[in-house]
Amino acid sequence: MLQDRTQTIFVIDDDPDVRESLQWLLESVGLQVCTYATALDFLAQCPEDAAGCIVMDVRMPGLSGINAQKKLSEQQINLPVIMISAHGSIDMAVTAMTQGALTFIEKPFDDQTLIDHVQTALEQNSHHRQKQKVIAEYRTRFNGLTKREHQVFEQVVKGLSNQEIADVLGINRKTVEGHRANMMVKMAVSSLSELVEIGISLRMDDQ
Repeated sequence: MLQDRTQTIFVIDDDPDVRESLQWLLESVGLQVCTYATALDFLAQCPEDAAGCIVMDVRMPGLSGINAQKKLSEQQINLPVIMISAHGSIDMAVTAMTQGALTFIEKPFDDQTLIDHVQTALEQNSHHRQKQKVIAEYRTRFNGLTKREHQVFEQVVKGLSNQEIADVLGINRKTVEGHRANMMVKMAVSSLSELVEIGISLRMDDQ
């Protein structure tokens, strides 16, 4: 996999030897790395448009990795998390995974195992960012519709016919057909299935 240079692996561990070792390992395979001694440091300094993944120790002073996971969602930092620990437990692993961690690795671990997990995390992040880019484009098109076209859009994706939409909105069928045609052009779609797919994507993004 070619490294996306906009992606960074954020290593968070209170042990300076571990940070240095992980940085050396990941940079040795061409990955970009930034290290932090505490989760609080990372949360305070993380760029708004951060891309990549997080490799984080579970047990740290100030804010544990488990509690830091909750803060990530609060700050809308949507990065895959790889948890590492020298003193892990099944309960700790289950909690981390339940809160969204991609995986939980016990120290000491095989170098290649970590690299493989990091590559998986980067691919997941890249896919997520591409999906969000597409949804943002859908949102821009949707916001460009008139109020009536919005109403027609909502009824079309529900599967209503032009006559049924006309009845719901209290307008004639020819008017619905005109709004529908304009709406399809503005949404840059040529079929009902494409329009329904956009409608589903926008609804899921709103949840």
